[in-house]
Amino acid sequence: MGQKRLLFLLAVFTFLVSSSYGRGVLKLKSDDDRPVYNHTLAVTLVEYASAVYESDLTKLFTWTCERCNGLTKDFEVIEVIFDVEHCLQAYVGVAKDLNAIIIAFRGTQEHSIQNWVSDLFWKQLDLNYPDMPDAMVHHGFYSAYHNTTLRPAVLDAITRVKKVYGANINIIVTGHSMGGAMASFCGLDLVVNEGEENVQVMTFGQPRVGNAAFASYYSLLVPNTFRITHDRDMVPHLPPYYYHFPQKTYHHFPTEVWVKDFSFSNFVLFGLEKVCDNTGEDPTCSRSVRGNSISDHLRYFGVELKCESWRQCSIVMNQDMERYSRKDSRGNLFLSRTVPPKDVVKTSSLSKTGISSL
Repeated sequence: MGQKRLLFLLAVFTFLVSSSYGRGVLKLKSDDDRPVYNHTLAVTLVEYASAVYESDLTKLFTWTCERCNGLTKDFEVIEVIFDVEHCLQAYVGVAKDLNAIIIAFRGTQEHSIQNWVSDLFWKQLDLNYPDMPDAMVHHGFYSAYHNTTLRPAVLDAITRVKKVYGANINIIVTGHSMGGAMASFCGLDLVVNEGEENVQVMTFGQPRVGNAAFASYYSLLVPNTFRITHDRDMVPHLPPYYYHFPQKTYHHFPTEVWVKDFSFSNFVLFGLEKVCDNTGEDPTCSRSVRGNSISDHLRYFGVELKCESWRQCSIVMNQDMERYSRKDSRGNLFLSRTVPPKDVVKTSSLSKTGISSL
């Protein structure tokens, strides 16, 4: 009888919290110029971030994989990039329902997640970010986007899409884990070096990528950025942040959205999303708990974010894809298609609430 009463009280509590916060989003008061978190967009983008882990490039390119449905149905892939040298993967396409170009970067695949996380403890701030005094990042995070086949292929795909959809089409960049780090550098690159204005970045479980000076520049240049962190996910806690040495340590850029799980008997009842402050290192969000969970890192909003198996870098591709594919001199693979004619409503710029059509 006591257990039934406890379950009843938990159910009432869950209902009250969900009713109070709508979709379970706890919003902080924000400045007039500060973008507002969009839950609907987040649960859509996490599916895009999951799909980029697909190793069957035929299914990814034709958007027929198991992860390529739900809220992302009818997405049109324009470019798939597979960098065999560095075991990196990304895609670019058009989401007509969002009136936006979607760019998604995959997280680590080649080694076990445990080994990759262990390596994060020792990554040093060892590269001055170009044209940003005092801004430092880790060269590995920076180079994964800037010094591989990813950047030129992504930029070329954007150019092709804009010829059909117009110069003002929205651009949304996403990724999980290491893919989130690459997504943040991509978003910054599009604003600083390509002059793009309608850029939004939303990542899931990304590590810190630079110091406090870099975070300050980033937040000014790409303000429409949200880093989603899941409960005790350990990766957002890495590389470590040392409170007593704020100028000498890694520092997250804003805005974090912390998804705190509420559970009973190991069953997650719901997740409450808290929009954190504008420092990037809000002590009341993910920093308020120990980041000790790999399982929290691999699942966001109930969606798995990982490869089907941890293995050496490899892909599967049907011979029918040869007419879309090309390889460079280093063996890196690209799948490209002509951008289909525009048959959607006029594009609109990104609003402070995310995508205006949501």
